Amino acid sequence: MPRKLIQALSVALLATAFSAWSQKFIPKTIQFKGDPEYSTEEMLAASGLKKGETLDYAGMNECSKRLMDTGMFASLTFKFDGQDLIFQLTPADQLAPVHLDNLPIAAGAELDARLHQKFPLYHGKLPSEGGLLDQVRGELEAMLAAEGIKATVVAMPGGDTKTHRLNSMHFSLTNPPVLVSVKEFTGASAQFQEKLAAVASQAAKIPFDTESSAENIARGFTFFYQDHGYANAKVHAERVGDPIVDPAGIVVPYTVKIEEGRLYKIGAVHLPDNAPMTQEEIAKALVSPNGPAGGLQVRFLLAKIAERYHAKGYLDCKITPTPTFDETSGSVNYDVAIEPGPVYHLAFVKFENVSDELRAVLMKNWQMLPGDVFNESYVANYVITAQQNDPALRKTLANVKTTYNVMADPQTHDVNVVLKMERRSQ
Repeated sequence: MPRKLIQALSVALLATAFSAWSQKFIPKTIQFKGDPEYSTEEMLAASGLKKGETLDYAGMNECSKRLMDTGMFASLTFKFDGQDLIFQLTPADQLAPVHLDNLPIAAGAELDARLHQKFPLYHGKLPSEGGLLDQVRGELEAMLAAEGIKATVVAMPGGDTKTHRLNSMHFSLTNPPVLVSVKEFTGASAQFQEKLAAVASQAAKIPFDTESSAENIARGFTFFYQDHGYANAKVHAERVGDPIVDPAGIVVPYTVKIEEGRLYKIGAVHLPDNAPMTQEEIAKALVSPNGPAGGLQVRFLLAKIAERYHAKGYLDCKITPTPTFDETSGSVNYDVAIEPGPVYHLAFVKFENVSDELRAVLMKNWQMLPGDVFNESYVANYVITAQQNDPALRKTLANVKTTYNVMADPQTHDVNVVLKMERRSQ
């Protein structure tokens, strides 16, 4: 029997005993205990109860069912002691923050306030099922419809596959697709107009994301300027106007404002003393064959540093470069802060889409054992290395494409690896 049905029956049974006391009554107070997240006013609004009204068994049963159907409570009981009507609540086991994946609706405090005004129990979190989830989904559809966008909003839970804990509720549109366009960019010098148009075209190829599209667009323009020596260029992207519905889908327009600043040359890059890279390697990484070093070389350097930390099991490594600009010399220096984080270890490795015989050969060549410090580069290079060491295996895998999936658990710091092999079409 479904959990919610059992809870609803328990409420009904308690209410049956309660109805024997009297047909109608007016409680002096109505109290809600067990879940301090919600005020009495919010609970009254959600249940449909009103202070001072005359109640009966049928009405109480309906109000209780209305609260349970929201999905926000694991159980609910009530009692009337002749004076006070008291509800005892148990919060739902799992409620998760709302995340708008690709809805062209501005997320944030204003949206939360609007939803809360309409649904009193909405505090920014929802269960994976229940009436409140459906109501919020319907309201998001109505908001889109008001802007001329007829689309179905889908709600999907996001969680930890290992612990089965809900950690987010995602709302998205599967059809039509939601795209972005850079309507205009201002502040760019004439020499970059044509090249920036290409940057804008590339930005339009990235599907719209409610929370990160503005940041993604700004990052693309910023990288362009950094790569051309404008290390302190300021770029701001923001939505402008309403979404446009056209044959390609829903298009969300953006505008980009640019402050180019001046040209800089790369000076020094300072790493912590224990960083796994020498000053000679840093200098080599910053060499540009086509002129002064720019943002591309710096990003390549930081990527190499991250790769070396990942090879030592530091998968959560955070690398933060802080630029310091010397206006006199026209140079920029970087102080790089590194937070390695915890060390991850291999839990298991699995080969998919292979015969038992081939799996045995692949496992024989696999050298990273469960419990070993996880080396991400070993996984990436495994097939090439194995083929070099085993001529027979090189022949077997000559026309095979290998993909791998690394699944790291941030709680246990275990890593599961799945390698899948597919034969390429001739």
